[in-house]
Amino acid sequence: MVKRSKKYRKSAEQVERAREYLPDEAFEVLKKFETAGFDETVEVAVRLGIDPKKTDQNVRGSVSLPNGIGKDVRVICFAEGDAAAAAEEAGAIKVGSQDLAKEIQDGWLDFDVAVAAPDMMKHVGKLGRILGPQGKMPSPKGGTVTPDVGEAVASFKAGRIEFRSDSGASVHCPIGKRSFANEKLRENLEAFLEHLKGMRPSQAKGAFVKKISISMSMSPSVRVAVPQAR
Repeated sequence: MVKRSKKYRKSAEQVERAREYLPDEAFEVLKKFETAGFDETVEVAVRLGIDPKKTDQNVRGSVSLPNGIGKDVRVICFAEGDAAAAAEEAGAIKVGSQDLAKEIQDGWLDFDVAVAAPDMMKHVGKLGRILGPQGKMPSPKGGTVTPDVGEAVASFKAGRIEFRSDSGASVHCPIGKRSFANEKLRENLEAFLEHLKGMRPSQAKGAFVKKISISMSMSPSVRVAVPQAR
C-alpha cells in the first residue's frame, strides 16, 4: 500500500470520491488543496474504451492547446544542413544527428520533446528502448517526425503536446498550471477532449471516453463528468 503524506490525505478528504464534478467545480476543488510550494502542473487522465494490447487501437498524437501549458518546453532535433539551421532558429536546445544519438545513449535525457527529420531515423531508431518508455521517441503520428523540423520545434515550444495511450488504456496530458484561471484550464481541457474524440480507432467498441480525472503534480485526483455526445 502506498504511503501518502499528511498534506495529501488532508487534500483527499475534500474530494467526494463517488462524485463526477463539472470542470469548473473540479478546478475549484483542486485549488483548495494545500500548495506544494511551486506552481504545480494540472494534468488530465482519460481512460479510453480501447484494447491496449491491440496496436491498431493504440492512440497517439499531438495537440496545440489554446492557452499553452505554462512551461518552457525543451525541444531537441535530429537534423543536418538547412533543416538543422531551421531547428536552431526555432529554439531547439540541441541539434545533431549521430552525435546527438550517442549523447542520449550515454545517458543524457534532459529534454521534453525530440523532433527528427525522416532521414535521421537511421540514427533515432536505435534509441527506441531508451526514449520509448519515457514517451520521447519521435514518431510521424505524434508530429515529431517531419520534413519541416523548424515548424515542429516552434510548435512544441509554443505549447503543443504529444500524448499516447498507455498499457492501462489511459492517455495523460498536461493542460496548464495551478496559477491558470479556471476558464483557461477549462478551455484547454475541452480542446484536448475534442481533439481526442476525433482520434477514435475504428476498431474501438462502445464508449470511447470512459473516465476523466484531473490532478496536480502532487495532489489526489478529482473525477470529471464525461461530456455527453452532441
